[in-house]
Amino acid sequence: MKTNQTMLAESVPSLDQVRENGSDASAKIAFYLPTGNEVDLCIHAYRSRIPLMLKGPTGCGKTRFMEHMARRIGRELITVSCNEDTSATDLLGRHLIRGGDTVWTDGPVTRAVRTGAILYLDEIAEARADAIVVIHSLTDHRREIFLDRTGESIQASDDFMVVISYNPGYQRSLRELKPSTRQRFASITFGYPNEREEIRIVAHEAEIDAATAKKLVGIATKIRQLTELSLLESVSTRLLIAAGKLIASGIPPRAACIAAIAEPLDDEAETIAAIRQLIEISI
Repeated sequence: MKTNQTMLAESVPSLDQVRENGSDASAKIAFYLPTGNEVDLCIHAYRSRIPLMLKGPTGCGKTRFMEHMARRIGRELITVSCNEDTSATDLLGRHLIRGGDTVWTDGPVTRAVRTGAILYLDEIAEARADAIVVIHSLTDHRREIFLDRTGESIQASDDFMVVISYNPGYQRSLRELKPSTRQRFASITFGYPNEREEIRIVAHEAEIDAATAKKLVGIATKIRQLTELSLLESVSTRLLIAAGKLIASGIPPRAACIAAIAEPLDDEAETIAAIRQLIEISI
């Protein structure tokens, strides 16, 4: 008779199997360029049933990382983009009327728990307090949720994993995660890639030449160093990719950079003018 430990070991991919899954399906896996040991940390967290928190600025690759890792691990990724209106009901589910009958419909958290998916709660600190509390019982030894509207208690399968993302720089001025939530997770901190890596990422994702990508990264580097602009968020790799795609589609480089970099960063005329001037002397 198999023990629980033996059954668990058989149901979870080994590190070698996870890496093999990734190499076999490389054409289908979202492109992600590792900048540290985040890939191995995620794999070990998955195997050890440890919830994971991704910290970092907007557009630095947290969501892309999870898309990449879900495919490598071989599990469905269920993503929830949290906002100030995200409630416990949104996550767990609700009763809906269909054809004159009242039918229970699982929310994304419940569906992930039932199916053994990887649940990714993006920008979790934006959600309402009752929504954040929902995941507490999934992030400790219980690994279960209780649906008070149906009276059902659901135990998470061994394949289930919770991952949240959090932007400390932006959300510190708005909403912070409480220690009672933060300390339930192992954490990986993301930042913008170094120059060489960011050039490679931008060139690949925007399908532009390395020389153009280098100019875009150079613009980003200069803006990130302009602390006097007091930007709430600086230039993300995502914005550089958008600028690169506009250039690849035929938009003049300066116009593309103004539209994809300068304008999204701020609404103040003086700030935009300063960024436009930097763009004009850089590309």
